Amino acid sequence: MPRTITAYSNPLVKRVQGLRDKRHRREEGLFLAEGLRILTEALETGRVPRFLFFAAASAGHPLVRALIDAVEADYGEAIETTPDILSKLSGKDNPQAVVGVFDMFETTLDALDRAAAPIWLVAERLRDPGNLGTILRTGDAVGAGALILVDECVDPFSTEAVRASMGALFTVPIVRTPWTEFIAWLRQGPGQLVGLSLQTEEGYRDAPYAAPTFLLTGNEAQGLPEDYEAACDLLVKLPMCGKADSLNAAVATAVMAYEVLARHGRG
Repeated sequence: MPRTITAYSNPLVKRVQGLRDKRHRREEGLFLAEGLRILTEALETGRVPRFLFFAAASAGHPLVRALIDAVEADYGEAIETTPDILSKLSGKDNPQAVVGVFDMFETTLDALDRAAAPIWLVAERLRDPGNLGTILRTGDAVGAGALILVDECVDPFSTEAVRASMGALFTVPIVRTPWTEFIAWLRQGPGQLVGLSLQTEEGYRDAPYAAPTFLLTGNEAQGLPEDYEAACDLLVKLPMCGKADSLNAAVATAVMAYEVLARHGRG
């Protein structure tokens, strides 16, 4: 049976609130996800929260009931609480009805099967959690094999990134790796590395794409380093007809991903 917590001073509330900090997430190996839709999608992929906080008013909802049952069946803990504490946990003034605490998970390059998908997303030194979450959503939408995060990217398990992913964090495999390890792995098998760059005349609609395509997006402010561009099999650019010199990283990735998908006969 769920227990009830209504005090801000409760040690578990303080512990879970601390997961909004990157250092605490690393120490605990846990992260926060909020919202009935995201937690339900997580459950559908087999991810069950270790702790589930829910508002008393939502306890009768069938999806909330399903989450409670799954958590308790998996020897986790379901906790009925107040909207104020949910707000404290999520950092939002208008909190969702449920907040879940999950074990961190990710995969490795060696565990990937590059034949499993025609398109793979690779991001280099992303800094904005909203961009990372949106790129995960794009990956889910186009059926990408994984999102490979190269070098020091923003934490995909940050509350902001998880929120922006709208559940795609649980459906798209994530790998974090240094560039040197990624490029060495890539060259061990088939795979075309396509970089988004302003330093080319090759338009994205004219380029010859080959499956599996690894689509590489650079840092929001600096783009790709020169040596990373030099390692690409193909550099392409998006046309900029206005005064702006580039698109948002997540938007550019989405445009490119759908073009590549169409070239592979799936769009």
